[in-house]
Amino acid sequence: MFTPRLTAPALSLCFFLLDLCGIILLHANGSGDVRVVVKEGSDAILPCSLSNKENVESKVFDWKKDGPKEIFFYDRGSNYNNGRPGQDHQFKGRVAHFQDELKYGNASIIIRNTKVTDSGDYTCDFPRLQPRQIFHIHLIVVDFAFKDRRAEIRGAAQKPSVSALGQTADGALLQCEVLGASSKPTVEWQDSAGNKLPAEEPQVSERGGSFYITVNTTVKKTDRYRCVATQEEIKHQIYTEIHVFICEKLFEDTCSRGDVTGWFFCGFSLGALPVAAVLVLLVATKFITVRCNKGAAEERQVNGERNRMTFSTKLEVESNPHAPPGSPEQGNGYHKDLPELL
Repeated sequence: MFTPRLTAPALSLCFFLLDLCGIILLHANGSGDVRVVVKEGSDAILPCSLSNKENVESKVFDWKKDGPKEIFFYDRGSNYNNGRPGQDHQFKGRVAHFQDELKYGNASIIIRNTKVTDSGDYTCDFPRLQPRQIFHIHLIVVDFAFKDRRAEIRGAAQKPSVSALGQTADGALLQCEVLGASSKPTVEWQDSAGNKLPAEEPQVSERGGSFYITVNTTVKKTDRYRCVATQEEIKHQIYTEIHVFICEKLFEDTCSRGDVTGWFFCGFSLGALPVAAVLVLLVATKFITVRCNKGAAEERQVNGERNRMTFSTKLEVESNPHAPPGSPEQGNGYHKDLPELL
């Protein structure tokens, strides 16, 4: 059992000196609710004060978590720290109020040695005031590592949606969308080595207190790319990967007899691509190349036959049409020099 002793100026200062109290972030969102973010193992102060600063020493106020879970109950001096039963076992010995602040209408509490499981929605209720007043506080307890916190923190960004929009003159155009994040995340593209890629200016919109962000980038080589969304304040990070296959080939243009180098966007897939699928994709790419070469060869063969037919026809026209049939002069369309020419 403990009772923190902080004067009004000291308590006010504590709310601003966040590191002193272990608070990383404290702000109100659009609904008027308060969000408190602290590092795991530090202490968290959950604020609750009447606007008129009415003395609450002889009042009743009740702190609960996620609905029915009893955190701290005060009734005209009686509370869980001086023998009153009913407190949830998760918070026994870790929660206290500020006795000296009650006369200023301050019913805030402090939770010592916070745990990630302390994260949740808290209410501070004055059930007998007229009108009744209830304050809402959302506590987030995080460790130092960035990780996927969707299961533990409300409003953590969902997995980004990624897609390949198609081929451009410079490579393959990729798009990433992050939808409905409650606090604005940073969104960036990375290659398989974790290097940040240059990207277009993010398109950001806000609707109903949630952020919607789109970021496009152009890639020029085969690799595994990822779109990463990061919310610094709650140490939340999540990503989605896309595999892109781009064939940069040097091929011969048989029509112009020149060399042409260009981009060939072979394909893409989302998530982890099975080895079999990769092999099929590569075979398919080779098949396309083989067909192109085969088509060029067939075209050369047809053109050669057409040229020989034209040459033969010309020789027939130039032979003597009045010579006796079968004579050397007639030649039946066959010229004596033709074998040498062919």
